[in-house]
Amino acid sequence: MTDVVDSDELLRRIQRARACAVREERTWRTRSEELSASDPQGARDATVRQLSYEAVLRVLDEILTPGKHTGEG
Repeated sequence: MTDVVDSDELLRRIQRARACAVREERTWRTRSEELSASDPQGARDATVRQLSYEAVLRVLDEILTPGKHTGEG
């Protein structure tokens, strides 16, 4: 099933996805910091998830604000 959406709705969906990615990135960053001393493997896993959400944020930011991350790498 495919829904046809207008550009305003598409923008709202992208913004909601970005807000979700921000929350998840913060959650995994905090978890990584909390686990660093007691569970190094868990901390590494949390860091990988954090970095994944950072990548998602970069993509969504580029859609919402083209050129925002130009020159970073």
